[in-house]
Amino acid sequence: MDVVVTGAAGFVGSCLCRRLLALGHRVFGLDALIPRYDPAHFERRLRDLRANPDFWLVKGDLCDEDALSSVFRLGAPQAVIHLAALASVRASLADPAAYGRVNMMGTMNLLEAARRHRVPHVVVASSGSVYGADTPLPFSEAAPADRPLSPYGASKRAMELAAWSYAYSFGLNVTVLRLFNVYGPFGRPDMMPFQWAMAIDQGRALTLYDGGRLKRDWTFIEDALDGILAALAEPGGYRLFNLGRGEPVENLRFVRELERLLGKPARIQEAPAPPTEQRETWADTSRARRELGYEPKVSVAEGLERFVRWLRDEGLVAA
Repeated sequence: MDVVVTGAAGFVGSCLCRRLLALGHRVFGLDALIPRYDPAHFERRLRDLRANPDFWLVKGDLCDEDALSSVFRLGAPQAVIHLAALASVRASLADPAAYGRVNMMGTMNLLEAARRHRVPHVVVASSGSVYGADTPLPFSEAAPADRPLSPYGASKRAMELAAWSYAYSFGLNVTVLRLFNVYGPFGRPDMMPFQWAMAIDQGRALTLYDGGRLKRDWTFIEDALDGILAALAEPGGYRLFNLGRGEPVENLRFVRELERLLGKPARIQEAPAPPTEQRETWADTSRARRELGYEPKVSVAEGLERFVRWLRDEGLVAA
């Protein structure tokens, strides 16, 4: 089928496009290609996609209605997977208004375009950052998620509410997926796994909050893609799922595993955790397991081994 993917040049987006093409779908991508980090990362993700005759990429912003319309007119899309967003909890503190414009208003524009073009199903990527410090562990979709700790988390929660309103008001099938700490090949250079690996390889100091005792529900990219594709295959009104591994790991353990794989010691400097940092992320995945057949398979040890192998293959760390 024809699928529109927003954020097609991003980490998750480019990996998803690759999987969709391998399954025989035609993919129409939209990406603003905002240079928030070295554009070489975009080129690395897109080099094989651009060679595929079933992949198209439109450069444009979610707030650009002409760009949005043009990507929908490339084919007859039966689904939209909305991954485009400004990411990063910490970066959102520096420019909250940009997160409101791109994530909140951009999502409204995307939903309206999907409604106008009569697309049967929209999958919206949200985040485990919507849960606040007072949310019981493990994080359940039934929790209120009404006190996110950062502008990024707030913008993602606003995206969810916009999706709900379109499902309720216009009968659009919308599936919202709360992704948890996705990592792996083609990952963003501003995310912790990439930053820590590069710091260890180059002998630079890396910062661990509270001695590395913060815990994250690290989810390997292929497991996240399995969940997205399972959700894509099951439209049905408004639905909401956590997609994580369901196994929190201390950041210090994560770094120790990178040390082992890279064969170098980490220079660790400690710092107190900012108030926007969740002490622990932990996805309750029982709903996704029950309704989507979601079953994450890749452990942190295996996932990091595959990540470091990719870094070496790309010449990003020493062989």
